[in-house]
Amino acid sequence: MVKLRDRNFLISTVITIVAIVASLAISGFMSGRTETVDIAVTGNDAGPVVQTAAGLAELAGSNVIFSTHPVADVAAVEQQVRDGEADAGLVSDPGGWRLIGKESVNDEVNTYVTTAAQQLALQRNAEAAGITLDELGRGGQVTYDVLDDSAVDPGFAQIMTFVFAFLFYIASILFGMSIAQSVVEEKQNRIVEILASAIPLRQLLIGKIIGNTLMAFGQLVLFAGAGLAGLAVMGNTEYITQIAGAAGWFIVFFVVGFLALASLWAVAGSLATRNEDLQSTSTPLSMLIMIVLFLGIFASGTAQTVTSYVPIVSIVTMPARLAEGTAAWWEPLVSLAVMAATAYGIVVVAERIYRRSLMQTQGRLTYRQALSVED
Repeated sequence: MVKLRDRNFLISTVITIVAIVASLAISGFMSGRTETVDIAVTGNDAGPVVQTAAGLAELAGSNVIFSTHPVADVAAVEQQVRDGEADAGLVSDPGGWRLIGKESVNDEVNTYVTTAAQQLALQRNAEAAGITLDELGRGGQVTYDVLDDSAVDPGFAQIMTFVFAFLFYIASILFGMSIAQSVVEEKQNRIVEILASAIPLRQLLIGKIIGNTLMAFGQLVLFAGAGLAGLAVMGNTEYITQIAGAAGWFIVFFVVGFLALASLWAVAGSLATRNEDLQSTSTPLSMLIMIVLFLGIFASGTAQTVTSYVPIVSIVTMPARLAEGTAAWWEPLVSLAVMAATAYGIVVVAERIYRRSLMQTQGRLTYRQALSVED
């Protein structure tokens, strides 16, 4: 309840939600923004090539608009591209055409201009041979049929994987460190001795775990809802239906896994006697969270499949596989069962360490020392 009334926590939550919606809006704006490419040309034949390229881009629904302006010769074309007065240049070449760029190849411009040049060349060759362009290209049509219409776009699935990993990292560090710091403060101020006389230490630990898990769950629901709402506002409703299931599974996996992480953060706090000790006692846990973050982002193929069954790591990798459509319906159930069993075991061991180390105030303890202390 104190955390819910904390102004910093509320402000940071609102800022994060705004950032999620704003990032989606900016992404949609950038992807929908029209790009005008000015091409310097020389000669009478270059103009029709660019005009045909513009027609192909418009037919394909591209955001690229082509414009041309003629110059005197090839040297003038190169000079304008070099000075930035033209985005690209197009000049005739003995083998066809030469497309000129300043520093790098614009793949989209290259694709449309090349296709246009080839189309016009085929048309001229067909007329010279006394046949039509359709007759010349007979048998060369290719249609692309997608067998699974419900499949998620790979690029979008990769973005969602990064989002899952990032949310896991932020929530684990934010709420985990809050648990550890509260334990250290209670121990350093000797408040824990008053609490221990009123309730069992086991109940104190369970309260911390459940309270912070509920807070993390609520915050993740808000973040996921903000992301889905942002997609809806942008008109990407097809992405919502494709990704909503994976997002739901991520929240479920996170809640179960965070029960174990919360207990470990409480142990990190109980082993310390001052806030200065917390960095040392929480280092193994921070390293674990970083490993999960990087595996979630970079694991692929067999590595991703294997880690989707590894507890804690599966918080990110299993929802990532669901987003990509590479996991069968039963796999998240099995993985979640493994996670729940592991979380229960971690909580049992962590409760024992927490209970034995919480009342030890003579100095920082190691995990081995805490286990050797008698109740």
